[in-house]
Amino acid sequence: MLRFAPSPTGDMHIGNLRVALFNALLSRQRNEPLIIRIEDTDKERNIEGKDKEILQILALFGIEYGDVIYQSNNLRFHRAMAIQLLQEKKAFNCFCTPEELDRKRELAKEQKKPFRYDDACTHLPPEATIDNENPFTVRLKRPDAPITVEDIIKGEATFDPMDIDSFIILRAEKYPTYNFACAIDDMLGDISLVIRGEDHFSNTSKQIAIRNALGYDKKVEYAHLPIILNDEGKKMSKRDNASSVKWMLEEGFLPEAIANYLILIGNKTPEEVFTMAEAVAWFDFKNISRAPARFSIDKLRHINREHLRRMEDKELSRYVGFADDSIGRLAKLYLEEASTTKELKAKVAAVFAPKEIPDEFAESAAAIRAAIKAAPYFEAFDDLKQHVVDATGIKGKQLFKSLRLLLTGAEHGPELADVYVQIKSYLGEIVK
Repeated sequence: MLRFAPSPTGDMHIGNLRVALFNALLSRQRNEPLIIRIEDTDKERNIEGKDKEILQILALFGIEYGDVIYQSNNLRFHRAMAIQLLQEKKAFNCFCTPEELDRKRELAKEQKKPFRYDDACTHLPPEATIDNENPFTVRLKRPDAPITVEDIIKGEATFDPMDIDSFIILRAEKYPTYNFACAIDDMLGDISLVIRGEDHFSNTSKQIAIRNALGYDKKVEYAHLPIILNDEGKKMSKRDNASSVKWMLEEGFLPEAIANYLILIGNKTPEEVFTMAEAVAWFDFKNISRAPARFSIDKLRHINREHLRRMEDKELSRYVGFADDSIGRLAKLYLEEASTTKELKAKVAAVFAPKEIPDEFAESAAAIRAAIKAAPYFEAFDDLKQHVVDATGIKGKQLFKSLRLLLTGAEHGPELADVYVQIKSYLGEIVK
C-alpha cells in the first residue's frame, strides 16, 4: 500500500504534487493501491474546503486512488497506542512547562550546543505522575541504539539516539504530534513505501523508533525527494507564484504538462515530452538526482507549448471558449508567441472582439471593412485580398496592416493566409 498524505492548511505546493505524481506512478508499476490521507490533526491551521480542493486537483491530474482517510478519525488509535507505550514504560509523562523548556533551549543556544531533552521527567516516581492536575505531554523514551534509515534516493544514514532524543508523541491537549500520528497511520494502513520530500528525512528515524517501540517489524521503504529550487537557486516558497499548483492551473498550464515537467526535473528520462501513462513504463527512482531540482518557468512554458501542439483541435477549441475544430487550429497558429491556454484564449478573443484601429490606418481599414462586408465568400485568402485591392485600390503597408488589424486585432502575428483558412466561416462576425 502507498499513501499520499497532504495537509489541508494551504494551496497545494508543486513539491506536494510531485510526491503525489510519483506515488501514482509507483502504485501503477507495483500494482499496489494508493490511498489519500488528509492530515488534519492541526485544527488551528486547517483551512475549510482545502481537503476538497486537494482531491479536485488530484482528479485533474488523473491520479487514481482508493480510500480517502482523515487522520483525525484515527485519534482513538493514536491515544490507545500512547497508553500502551506508557504501560510498557517505553514512554513517560513529561511535566516540564513550555517556559522551562524555553529556558533550557536558550541555555543550550548560549553554550552553542544543540538542545536535547535532559530526561528531567524520565524517572519520576509513579506517585508524581498520577492524579496530577498539571498539564503534561507524553514523550517516547530515547532509543537504546542508533537507527539506520535506508533511502532509495539518498542512500543510508544512521541517527544517534541522542539526536533522536526523547521526543513528544502526545501534546498537553492529548493530540498526537506529526511524527506519532504519521507512524501510527502508516502502520494502520499497512504502508510499504513512503515517498515524500527530503525535509522529512530527519523525521523518519523518529517514526521508525515509534514503530520499533510498538513491536511493528514490517520493513517500510523510503524515497525522500530533493527539494525544488526557484530560478534564483533558492528553495521555492509561497512567495513564488509558480510554487502553487492552483496558480499554475489558473495561468493556463495544462495538468499533463505540469505533471510532465515535475517528473522531468532532476530526473533522467528517455524523452523530454511525455504523458503519465508513458512514464509508468520507464520511471525509476535510480534516475532521480540527489541534488535539488531546479524549477524554470520558461522550461515549463516550453513543455506546455508542446502538449498544446499535441492536443486534439476540438479539445483545444473548448479550452479557448469555442467548440469548432477550426478555432483549435487557429489557436495553434499562435503557439510561437503564446504558451498557455490563458494566453491563447486572449489571442483568439482579440480576433472576435471589436477592433481598435490606430488613426494611421483608420481610413484604409474602414474602406477595407466595407469591401469585405460586400464580398462574396472566398475559399482562399489571396482571392479575398485581390477583391479588396480591386474594390478599394489600397495596397502595400496600408493594405496589409489594415487587413491584419481587422482580421486579428493585432499588428503582428501568424501568417494571415494561415489565419484566414481557420476564420473564413466567421468572417462576418469578425469584421463587424
